[in-house]
Amino acid sequence: MNKVYLFVVAFCFAVTQLFGQQIPATEVRAVWLTTNYGLDWPKNNTSVESQKRELIQILDKLQQYNFNTIFFQVRSRGEVMYKSKYEPMSSLIVGSQSTRYTFDPLAFAIDESHKRGIECHAWMVTYPLGGNKQVRSLGIKSVTKKIPGITKQYKSEWFLDPGNPKTDDYLLSLVKEIVDGYDVDGIHFDYIRYPDSGKFPDDGMFRLYGKGKSKEQWRRDNITRFLTKVNSWVRDAKPWVQVSCAPLGRYRSLNGTGRGWTAYETVYQDVNSWIQNGVVDAIYPMMYYDDQLFYPYVSDWKRIASDRIFVPGLGAYQMVELGWSKTDILDQINYSRIQDTNGQIYFRAENVLSNTKGLLNSIEELYKYPAKLPAMTWLKDTVTDVPFDLTAENVGEAFQLKWEIENPKERKTYTVYRSESDSIDLKNGENILATGLRNPQFIYQPPKDGNAYYYFISASDSYHNESEISYPAFFWHSDTIK
Repeated sequence: MNKVYLFVVAFCFAVTQLFGQQIPATEVRAVWLTTNYGLDWPKNNTSVESQKRELIQILDKLQQYNFNTIFFQVRSRGEVMYKSKYEPMSSLIVGSQSTRYTFDPLAFAIDESHKRGIECHAWMVTYPLGGNKQVRSLGIKSVTKKIPGITKQYKSEWFLDPGNPKTDDYLLSLVKEIVDGYDVDGIHFDYIRYPDSGKFPDDGMFRLYGKGKSKEQWRRDNITRFLTKVNSWVRDAKPWVQVSCAPLGRYRSLNGTGRGWTAYETVYQDVNSWIQNGVVDAIYPMMYYDDQLFYPYVSDWKRIASDRIFVPGLGAYQMVELGWSKTDILDQINYSRIQDTNGQIYFRAENVLSNTKGLLNSIEELYKYPAKLPAMTWLKDTVTDVPFDLTAENVGEAFQLKWEIENPKERKTYTVYRSESDSIDLKNGENILATGLRNPQFIYQPPKDGNAYYYFISASDSYHNESEISYPAFFWHSDTIK
């Protein structure tokens, strides 16, 4: 009890201190955008145009509130949200079109996200294939029919078998067509785990491939083996694409607080091995718990993540399912900043954007300014060229910044800074006007305050390594002086 009391006191003190601090300039602010059952999107399957409008409205709102990343669910249970040679298009998309589908949801999501300075990561459900009803609905298109040898039925659900090396090949074929065919910023694996520590029917594969290991370690190694193959291929194909996973929210039991599932012990996710062997760039644990089942585990995950990106997954949906208050989520946001994690990701998008219990109104203040994304320096640690020839002028009713860059065809993004002096603190989010820009220009409505500002531009490569800032452009926003 004393330990719990001291923890609560320390946490409350830390949160109080945080409110006086500046908003981070670098921070992942993400949502899992769920397409399974159309939970977040698409809710309307009457037409492609209505689905496009729905997704644009979601992305507009994310941009408005300074989110910078979406994890777009491209594969649910044996069906996909892109044009695949291997699995059928989701019935939510096919059902909206009277003829052969022409709409590619992933291509549209990427294009519209990038227009708004938002990264788009392809989120895949890895091993689950759904129940009998789901499998029957896919007919001969289901992998359970096409390659039955890599599938298993367990407790009325179907799964790809992690213990069969041919499962790796099948999943990797999906990864290849996503990464090769689309300008995704990341590939993200959810449900990359065994269903639980029970009697999953893999004795035959264990006898064939176990090679003297315990079944527990063999299962962990099966998942690590698949990730190793993915990482190796992605590094050769598009090395800037972030490889990430969403493990269970608690890695292992801590001080008797690990009741329920844990990643390592229950579903065989050896995340420590993933990090140590460099097969993932980021982890987004699903930390949908509160109090002693959340706060101690933040520190544990941060230790495990080492120099890789660690972003706690916050259970915004628990405000509906378990009656959490808005404060429960806000405390977790603040604590993640205190612990110097790399940001926050929310499940689900709708629970945030619908302003459940006023959460979005509060997030608006915490995300008051845009934020850059953390650099993946273990993949590349050199910086790109500095933008030059920055110009500033009024164009009609708007204000325009334009600049030049060496090698303009390289994959880059840009950050716009604004300051009232010619020196600027790049770690203060208040100085960021926009980030994630894909083109060397920026148009906005300046404040009508008659003040003079210095504008600076930096360029970042696809690994988020940021250049030095440009020579500033000075502009006096006045009706009479320019």
